[in-house]
Formats: sequence, C-alpha cells, structure tokens
Amino acid sequence: MESVNTLTEVRTRINGIDRELVKLLSERAKMVKAASGFKKNKAAVADPARMQEVILKVRKIGEEYGLDPQLVENIYRTMIDSFIAMENQEFDKRNGGAL
Repeated sequence: MESVNTLTEVRTRINGIDRELVKLLSERAKMVKAASGFKKNKAAVADPARMQEVILKVRKIGEEYGLDPQLVENIYRTMIDSFIAMENQEFDKRNGGAL
C-alpha cells in the first residue's frame, strides 16, 4: 500500500478505489443480467446453494487479505440481495413476469 500523509491523500485514494469498485460492480451486474437468460424460472434466480458457495469463497478471500470475514460476508449478502432483485427484474423483462 502506498503511504499517505494527509487526510486529503487518504480521501483521494478512497475515491480512486470507489471508482474501481463501481466499475467491477458494473461488470458483475452485466454477468448477473446474462445469468438471468439461462434461468428457466424465477425460483432459479435466488439459488441458496450458490449464495452459500459465494459467501464461503469471499470470506476465505477476505481472510487472505487480512479483512474481517464477517465484514466481507455482510457486504456480500447485501450485494447479492440487491443483485437478486435486479436479476428478478431482468427475468421479468425477458419473460413477461412468468414464474
């Protein structure tokens, strides 16, 4: 990590990180929308087994980077819930609201 000497530098770095995070979220959203095209029904959108698999994976990655795994899980659960809502909307658009 680059050293920072002022609060302004910290905020500038955070702003850059935020830009990268939003860019990556946009890429993830595109993949979520693509995934909705492969789902046969809305019940397949929220896949609890896949969600648990993702949570376990990101907790481990968080640990590898020295990040509290519970923090990572909390963030991912919120993100996944939001993406499920988005995917449901996308599914409805593609299928006219079919269950």
